Amino acid sequence: MSSDLVIVYHRQPYEEVEGPDGEVTLKENSSPNGIVPTLKSFFGSVDHGAWVAWKLAEDPSNPGFDKVVEIKDSYGTYSVSRLPLSSDQVREFYHVTSKEAFWPILHSFKDKYNYDRVDWPNFREVNWAFAEAAANEAAQGALVWIHDYNLWLVPGYLRKLRPDVRIAFFHHTPFPSADMFNVLPWRREIVESLLCCDDVGFHIPRYAQNFAAVAQSLFDVDPGTPVRVPESLVSEGTALSEGRCHEKLSYAGREISLSVTPVGVHVDYIESLSKRPETDAAARAIREDLGECQLILSVGRTDYTKGGIEQLSSFARLLDDHPELRGRVRLMHVSVSANRNMTVYNRIQSEIERMAGQINGAHGRLDWQPVTLISRPIAFDELVGYYRAADVAWITPLADGMNLVCKEFAAARLDEDGVLVLSEFAGAAVELQEAVITNPFSNRSMDTAILQALRMEKTERADRMRALRARVREGDIKAWGDAVRAGHRKNAGPGPISDTAA
Repeated sequence: MSSDLVIVYHRQPYEEVEGPDGEVTLKENSSPNGIVPTLKSFFGSVDHGAWVAWKLAEDPSNPGFDKVVEIKDSYGTYSVSRLPLSSDQVREFYHVTSKEAFWPILHSFKDKYNYDRVDWPNFREVNWAFAEAAANEAAQGALVWIHDYNLWLVPGYLRKLRPDVRIAFFHHTPFPSADMFNVLPWRREIVESLLCCDDVGFHIPRYAQNFAAVAQSLFDVDPGTPVRVPESLVSEGTALSEGRCHEKLSYAGREISLSVTPVGVHVDYIESLSKRPETDAAARAIREDLGECQLILSVGRTDYTKGGIEQLSSFARLLDDHPELRGRVRLMHVSVSANRNMTVYNRIQSEIERMAGQINGAHGRLDWQPVTLISRPIAFDELVGYYRAADVAWITPLADGMNLVCKEFAAARLDEDGVLVLSEFAGAAVELQEAVITNPFSNRSMDTAILQALRMEKTERADRMRALRARVREGDIKAWGDAVRAGHRKNAGPGPISDTAA
C-alpha cells in the first residue's frame, strides 16, 4: 500500500525483543520520550505511512526476515521497509564514514577527522538503497522526510527516481561553517543532493546560515534577503546566537526552504514521571544519602564532543582552589558509550575513568567520594529522580546540535529549584537564556560558572528555573511537531516537482 508520508531514518521505529525460545517480537517503544516516538506520531495525520530503516543481515541477498512489515500500534498503521545490510556495510557506512569522517567535521574537530578509510562507493550504495525503498513506498506527490547526515545522498537519488514527491530533510547535528564543511572531499555531491530537497531543516538559525554559506561557496545559489530571527532564538553575546537568517535558497530554477525548528522534549510525560510517588521517594532517598552535600549532575554520551574531560578538569580545580567545598559537594558523572567498537571513544572513556579516579584519590575520604562515575545506561524514570534531587545540572558539551538533557532537567523540576549550567556551544543555549551560560574552552569561565551555580541564592534559582520551564514548555516536542507540519504544508506546492541533476 502506497504511503502519503515516508520517514527515512536509520533506526527502526520499535524495539526488537527476543524471547526465551529465540522468537523475536516487535515491541512499541516503552517511553514516548525521544525522537522515534515523536516521528511516529506524524503517522496519525495520514491515511497510511511508511518508515525506512536498516536491519543487520548476515547475507543481505537472503536476510532471513521480511523486508517489509506492516505495523499497527497506538501511532497508527504504517509499513516498515527494513534494508538488509551486512556487518561490513554497517561498519563502513556508519562507524567509518559517518563517525570518523562526517561527525568530527560537523562538530568542528578537524584533528579527529579521518577519511583515509572511507569506502565512498559503499556509502553511495547504502544511500541508494534507502532512496529506492522510499521511492517504492511513496504515493504520488507524497512527502518523504529524511533524517540526519548519514543519509545525505538520499535526496539527490530520490529526486531522480521520483520527481513527483516532496522531499524534506532534518539535521539533528550542528551544521558547520564553510571553511570547516569544505574539508570533506565529497562536499559538492553532498550539498547538491541537499539542494534537491524542498525543505532543509535545522535546530537553530546559525546552522541554517552555515548551510546557506556552504551552498553559496560551491554553487550558483541565490540566498535572497535574510529575515530577523524570533527573539526567543536570540541570546545576544553567546557563541551560537544569530540575529538574521535566510529562509530560502534559489538554485537551478527551484526554491529550497530553510526551516529552523528546535526540537523539544515530551514535557507532559516527564512531569508525569516527576509527580510519581516512587520518583518523589527516590529523590528524597538520594538527598538523605547526600546529607549536607550539594549534588552536581552531569549526563551525556562518551564522546569527545561532550566535554567530559574538560568538565572533570574543572571539578578538580574547584576542589583544589576551594577547600571549603571538600566534603560538601559531589559530582555524579554519567558517561555512556554509544559506540563500544570505536577506538576513539574507548580512549575517551579510559581518560574519564583515570581522571575520576585521580580526583577521588586526591580528595576522597572514608565518608565522602567526590566523583561517582556511571558508565551504564540509566533508565529514564530513574534519571528523573536524579534530576529532581540534583542541585546543579552541569551540561557543557564542546559542540552539540541541541542537547535534550538540559531540557529534561528543567521539565522535571516541578519544585522550580535547581540550577542549569549550560555550554554556549549547545544549540539549546540560544533558547535557554536563563541558564548559567559557560564557555567549556575557558578554564576561568567553567570554574566561575559552577561556583556561581553552587552559591546561588534560592530566590534567583527559582526565578531562573521558572523562566527555563516556561521556555521548555513553550518549545516542547508537540510544538516542534506543529512547527514542522506547518512548514511542510507551506512548502507543499501544487503538482509535481521538476527534476534537477543530483
